[in-house]
Order: sequence, then C-alpha cells, then structure tokens
Amino acid sequence: MSRDSSANKDISLPLIIVNPTSAGGATARLWAGAASDFATHFGAFSVEFTRQPGDGKRIALAAAQQGRKFIIACGGDGTINEVANGILESGMDAELGILPNGTGGDFRRTFDIPTFSARAAKYLRDGVTRKIDVGRATFVDASGETVSRYFLGIASLGLSTSVIKKVKRDKSFEWIPFKAISGRATFAWSTLANTLAMKYTSVQVKIDDGRTRDLSMVNFVIANARFFGGGMKIAPDARLDDGLFDVVMIGEISSAKILANSYKLYAGTHGSVSEVHQTQGKNISLKPLNGETIQFEIDGELPGVLPATFEIVPQALKIRVPANLTK
Repeated sequence: MSRDSSANKDISLPLIIVNPTSAGGATARLWAGAASDFATHFGAFSVEFTRQPGDGKRIALAAAQQGRKFIIACGGDGTINEVANGILESGMDAELGILPNGTGGDFRRTFDIPTFSARAAKYLRDGVTRKIDVGRATFVDASGETVSRYFLGIASLGLSTSVIKKVKRDKSFEWIPFKAISGRATFAWSTLANTLAMKYTSVQVKIDDGRTRDLSMVNFVIANARFFGGGMKIAPDARLDDGLFDVVMIGEISSAKILANSYKLYAGTHGSVSEVHQTQGKNISLKPLNGETIQFEIDGELPGVLPATFEIVPQALKIRVPANLTK
C-alpha cells in the first residue's frame, strides 16, 4: 500500500480509487484501518483519493490508458459509476473491482459483494472475472451539449428521482449520527416522504421498434441490475449478461396502495400488483409530455433531463466478482 506518487506510478499494482466523502464521510474516517486490513488480506496496492465529482472517472481513465489492469472503486454507487465510466471510455482492457462503502450500495447486492471489510479484500484477491453488459444514456446536459454516460445498474425517473434528491439534499438527518442509520433506512424514509407528496409523471416512450406510447406513471425503471433505492429489488429477474434491459413501469397508483405494497419492492414480488408492468428491450427512448422538465437518475446520480435514449452495450465491462457467485 502506498499514497506517494512514485508508488502510484507502478502500474503492475492494483489501484484503489477512494471517495473519502462516501457513506457520509465514514470512508475517510475509517480508511486508515481499512487500508491496513486490506493490505493484510489482499496484498500490495496503490491508492488515489477523489476530491470532487468527476475525479473517479478522470483517475480511472488515466490509469487504464497507462496500462493499469485492475482498478478498484471504493465508495458508493456513484463512485462505482464514475470509475466504470473511466474504464469504459479508455477503451482498454482494465478490470473493475468494487470495495463498497456508500449510502445505497445497490449495485453490489446483485453480486453479493461484501462491504468495506476483510471479506471484501479476500473477494477481490480470490474472485473471478466476468464480462457484463452496461447501459449507455445519451441526453442533453445542463450546458446544452449532447453527452453520453454509461451506467451499470439502474436508470429511472419519477418517484425514484425525487427520493434521490431528498437523500442527497435533505438536512433532516443531520441531527442523527450517520452510522446510526443504514442506507436502507435513509432511502426508506425518503421514499415514504415523497410517496405522500407524489405526482404522476407523463412521458412518451418507445422500446426498440415498437410503437410510441404516451404514459402517465409513478415510476419508470430501465434495469441492467436488480436493485435500487437502498435495497429494493425492483427488477428481480434482471441479468447482467443477457443483452437486455428489464423495463419496469409503475402506473397510476395511489399513495396508500404504494405504502401498503412497499414490502413487495424489497422482496421483488411487486409484479403481482396490477399497476406494475414489465417488459424487456435493448433501446428505450423517453421524451417529456406537457412541456415538463423531467430529471432522470442513473446509478443514483442525476446527470440530466429528458429527452434521453438508453441502449444496452453487451459484454462491455470486465468485473471481478466472488468466486462462489451462483447468480
């Protein structure tokens, strides 16, 4: 392990990209002990710390272009997304590893990746390499430019976007020590608050070569992986290697019915609710109706607004997963 720049130039070593602000700043507080533990159970590595949004992508891109073969993201879903984008944009054959420590922790759940611990170090040391699909969103960003961004887990809009805004911006948790509440509890509380004040979202949708449809809904989900919202199994049958998105639409449903069936979202049994509709596709186009400005999220981040297109990119990313994975 090393923090100095000369050691970080040894591209034969795995590189850990650490977001010290993840998990409410707990990653920074716990890093010294975690790094020692990691070195004991994994071996030598280099490390770089992010300082602002976008650093994870920038560091990973440069590392992959320099020939680094194994790049590990330490943080939450947003950090994992940034590091994956850097690897993917490099065009190089680098492998992604995950040392998860964030608020939501949804992407790791599909692979049962252990959290910030000795077990995580052992999985990264002894795991196996798989190739997975990724999603690519194309949209107009805040500066008016058309951009593309990859995502590993979920893209969505509607109630989920409002929940993520609240998780990121709401100050109501400041009086509670962060470690006293889990990511799941944070998302659950924000979901409850936003469900009680929710509005329907109206969009124009086209999936693959199907007809264009106007829909009014509570939530629209484009799933590469299974989980979002701090552990909700929104797409229980999604696979990361089948070349398809699982598309889940929750139509016009009352707040009371959402709350009464909320446990089904965590169990992955919400498909039994009549307002829930599911299909699959490779290319999804979404446009706003009624002149609305509609934000969307990818991997728990809010990069832009509709219109947007989402396409599956099969077998695009190498990732290390636990050797005993059966999913």
